[in-house]
Amino acid sequence: MNLKENSKEASEWPIPSGLSMLAGNRDAITTAEFAKAISGSQQTLRKNYCLTGNAYGIKPIKIGNRLLWPVEKIALLISRGSI
Repeated sequence: MNLKENSKEASEWPIPSGLSMLAGNRDAITTAEFAKAISGSQQTLRKNYCLTGNAYGIKPIKIGNRLLWPVEKIALLISRGSI
């Protein structure tokens, strides 16, 4: 069995109900919403992004002055219990 058969893509993971309620119908959420979803600090997310270009392995979409984080990747992070 190869790794591709054993691993799931981000889109195959169910979105946890709390994250689903937070995101609504959007594909990406703000830094404040991401911090709330993982029970973390906004500043920690920003610092990680500044130092490494990602936070917990998730690269945000930068629009103007805002960072938007993909909901599918956050769901995968939460589902795996990586935090």
